[in-house]
Amino acid sequence: MKILYKPLAQIQKIRIIVIEADEKKGLIMTEYVFLDGQYLDAKTASIPVRTHAFLYGTSVFEGIRAYYNKEEDQLYAFRMKEHFERLINSGKIMHMHSKYSVDEWCGLVKDLLKKNNYRTDAYIRPQIFKSACKIGPGLIDNPDSTLIFSFAMGDYIDVSNGLSVCVSNWRRVDDNAIPPRAKVSGSYANTALIITDARLAGFDDAIVLSQQGFVTEGSAMNFFLIHGNTLVTTETTDNILVGVTRNTVIELAKNVMGLEVEEREISRSELYTADEAFYCGTGAQISPITKIDNRPLGSGVVGEHTKELQKLYFDVVKGRVEKYKKWCTPIYD
Repeated sequence: MKILYKPLAQIQKIRIIVIEADEKKGLIMTEYVFLDGQYLDAKTASIPVRTHAFLYGTSVFEGIRAYYNKEEDQLYAFRMKEHFERLINSGKIMHMHSKYSVDEWCGLVKDLLKKNNYRTDAYIRPQIFKSACKIGPGLIDNPDSTLIFSFAMGDYIDVSNGLSVCVSNWRRVDDNAIPPRAKVSGSYANTALIITDARLAGFDDAIVLSQQGFVTEGSAMNFFLIHGNTLVTTETTDNILVGVTRNTVIELAKNVMGLEVEEREISRSELYTADEAFYCGTGAQISPITKIDNRPLGSGVVGEHTKELQKLYFDVVKGRVEKYKKWCTPIYD
């Protein structure tokens, strides 16, 4: 099974090679980022090497996807409002002030995507970061800066096949340490250890337990399992990121597919007796899991409920389901 994860440096290197080749052919224009009120050339935009966020991980961010609908020649940004509500709340936890309202953030992203003029799926990363150039981790007397960048992006994980995952030896950071409900860049050191050790052990990803030994989520995505016609996921108080995609899945499972949904504690041993399981998130989308700790789930192939949910999800994000088109912001007028 092929996993599509690539280190960011490798992705950037590949993109630079492609960009340089296309520029020689005269095929593309400048790609832009938004940095502290200005749209700048992505190749030359920069921050000082002593920036606080770089030294101490003091930034909060969101990952948003925009999906290209070829039939309509339209790019739809998915659930931007909910992402920016969460970004602002993450900032509150980290003593950061958002310079923009939710609607203003959405407008900035729309303008940026128009400038970059993608005719493919894209990823958007808005970020609030501490920008003082000083030593010392304190958050007070430390100005907040704003960054938004984007790039063309297909599947982050191979969503067509099932993943083989393990239960990680690393535990999820606790709400009283670095709150997982805030997307704090520094907390992703926890994620880095989890995913790296899982891959070195021959797995595609990992399921992470809390300090109390209950299931939380994947390395950087929410987790669901299925028993019969019941979809089960962890509660929002179980040291998880309260995912926008997670909430989307719950809505679609309940009100379109007619599944029962339970939000509750999940014990480790319950993982091995589930019929189906999957990850979900902006990056993961709907990523089926077919094996946990070398134990096959169900018949060892992608389950029928997961297949149905995955198809429905991709129809929704591309603006093909009228009831949920309110979640999709069209970029091109």
